[in-house]
Amino acid sequence: MVEFEHVINTRRSIRQYQDRDVSDDDIMKILKAGMQAPGSRLGAEPWEFIVVRDKKTLDELAEIKPRVKTAPVAIVLVANIERAFYKAHWQQDMSAACENMLLEAVNLGLGGLWNGVAPTEETMDEVAKLFDLDNVNLVPFSVVTIGYPADGWENKFMDKFDEARIHYERY
Repeated sequence: MVEFEHVINTRRSIRQYQDRDVSDDDIMKILKAGMQAPGSRLGAEPWEFIVVRDKKTLDELAEIKPRVKTAPVAIVLVANIERAFYKAHWQQDMSAACENMLLEAVNLGLGGLWNGVAPTEETMDEVAKLFDLDNVNLVPFSVVTIGYPADGWENKFMDKFDEARIHYERY
């Protein structure tokens, strides 16, 4: 494990991966990190996950989200709206889970990419169809690709801090 500040400072959007498997243990750690995210209310966390390793399914998903193409694994984040406490705020809960997963990937020496699905209706419909999400309460939110970064795509520090964006008391 690495220091948290290092994880935060080096997490990057990884768009190319090595042809190398990710262990089941690492996938489970990433899923557990997602489930540790804060939700709108304790016990009302809407997240569910579909782990995709099958190359044929990854190729089909890449037709919808092209950056999935080189990933050895993709995780589809699905919101179960019935479990959301604030029905209009489920995307915030899902975002927290997604970011936790991406941070844990870096912590494990992996890379990841947040591929947005919601709120684009057409994309949501295509992903829902691919994964048989025919229940109106199951809504695809995003696809997180995970893997070992390809050469040139390593997680590395890029200073994004801009003090001019900080305001106190009022804008």
